[in-house]
Amino acid sequence: MRNITIIAAAMFAASTVPALSEGDVAKGEAVFKRCSACHAIGEGAKNRVGPQFNGIIGRAAGGVPDYTYSAAMKKAGEDGLVWTPEELRDFLSAPKKKIPGNKMALAGISKLEDLDNLIAYIESAASKPAE
Repeated sequence: MRNITIIAAAMFAASTVPALSEGDVAKGEAVFKRCSACHAIGEGAKNRVGPQFNGIIGRAAGGVPDYTYSAAMKKAGEDGLVWTPEELRDFLSAPKKKIPGNKMALAGISKLEDLDNLIAYIESAASKPAE
């Protein structure tokens, strides 16, 4: 039953995702270079130290198959956290505050402009399904 709830929440979130964020995609790609040591995105992306980001918008937290998430991230997904641009912005600004106990090493991105640009890039690049 919990899986059905998670799937329904993800489908609802995906159907309500607005157009790309206000940020600059090209500048966001530059910001993503900080993330690329652990994460991949775009055509052919695979899990690394962190999960790949393709299809992340509308996906439940802890929802990439074949990736070993922290118990905290799995619980966040089970509790209904679905990645939207707003949830990603909140998480990426302070990962340990948003989901205490997650294993992401990033302390957070403090500049709002960098966050907006990064989210715009993730939205544009993550729409491509993983292979």
